[in-house]
Amino acid sequence: MFPKPIKQASPVSRLVYNLLLPVCVIVWLLPILAVFVTSIRSQADITRGNIMGWPSEIQLIQNYGAVLTESDFVSHFLNTIKITVPSALLAVCIATLAGYALAIHRIRIGATVFLLFLAGNFVPFQILLVPVRNLALETGLYDTATGLVLFHAAFQTGFCTLLARNFIRELPFELIETARLDGVGERQIFLRIVLPLIKPVLAAMMILVFTFVWNDFFWATSLTQSNDTRPITAAIQSLNGQFVSRHHLVSAASLLAALPPVILFFLMQKHFTAGLTLGASKG
Repeated sequence: MFPKPIKQASPVSRLVYNLLLPVCVIVWLLPILAVFVTSIRSQADITRGNIMGWPSEIQLIQNYGAVLTESDFVSHFLNTIKITVPSALLAVCIATLAGYALAIHRIRIGATVFLLFLAGNFVPFQILLVPVRNLALETGLYDTATGLVLFHAAFQTGFCTLLARNFIRELPFELIETARLDGVGERQIFLRIVLPLIKPVLAAMMILVFTFVWNDFFWATSLTQSNDTRPITAAIQSLNGQFVSRHHLVSAASLLAALPPVILFFLMQKHFTAGLTLGASKG
């Protein structure tokens, strides 16, 4: 079912693996390296059309400093934090509660509710644009951080519920039955037995939702209009107009905006991997 570890492969397979791995890594990192090289170019290089060649002058501090001082990058960055953190927390909390109910309790319409959560993951966002925008306008949530938080949490809850429900079902049900026989309430079972056992899954869900919401561009441009609300992904688009011939500053802003999800992933990499592989060795 799962591929064999490379150490157990044949000598020829290991040789091919060792030769191809560096090539794949370089090809995968090439776009990021190109953006970074552009971000340290001078204005003179951009004016002369030296977009793909090596920079004639490296201006790392000047360019990244200009992004922070000559634009509203910091305020848009803070807007993104105000939208992303509550969205991730809300989606993971609702999904964990829903996943616990669907996995542990025998609910008559549980299968139907689960199918609704599952079906929501397959609806393209583009189809929902008009009704969601109209709903935001009618409820006064358009161009507000609260609106983006609620809509992001709603869209991410379906996927997170699928993960939470499936992982909670893998837990030994005898633990919960024994706790019930000992008179432990459902709230204490959820808080003291289930939550500690699914910590890696919660970490994986948090990283996935955080990354998706942070990098979202579709809803950020569809549901916001003013600079007081717009997150960084939508604001970089306006930076492109502000720095119309200063692609080096736009590249620097893009790399700065991409840093938080990368840092979060490396900080929680161990938990993320454990969450995705939890239960993989069963059966």
